[in-house]
Amino acid sequence: MTDDEFVGQFESLTLPAEAWTHRAHVRLTYVYLERLGLDDALERIRSGIKVFNAHHGVPEGPLSGYNETTTVAFVRIVDAVRRAYATSHPVTDAGSFCDMHPQLLSKHILRLFYSPDRRVHPDAKTTFIEPDLAPLPVFG
Repeated sequence: MTDDEFVGQFESLTLPAEAWTHRAHVRLTYVYLERLGLDDALERIRSGIKVFNAHHGVPEGPLSGYNETTTVAFVRIVDAVRRAYATSHPVTDAGSFCDMHPQLLSKHILRLFYSPDRRVHPDAKTTFIEPDLAPLPVFG
């Protein structure tokens, strides 16, 4: 499936819930960052995940549903990697980006930056909380 088809399915809510994997998160994040830039991509991802989760009946709870800290941190990490390697390791699509950067495909990548208590803090669901183990990467 092309990036356009994938994004179209996500946005039209025809992407099956079981297809919304961590790799799908990376893929969508890459496409939106490439097309929209950081701020607009983050806003589109925020709203898209919330709508997708609601459509598929994902319950909101301490460990499930949308999490602002997870979303912002992950988008910032993908953006830093995307920008840092754009010249030396160019890719033509989001699938190639995922293949080129398997470190991003671990759903535990945020453990490098956040302690468990900080990441699951009740405020982290609705407000971005800076990491406590290491700063998030910045490129440029």
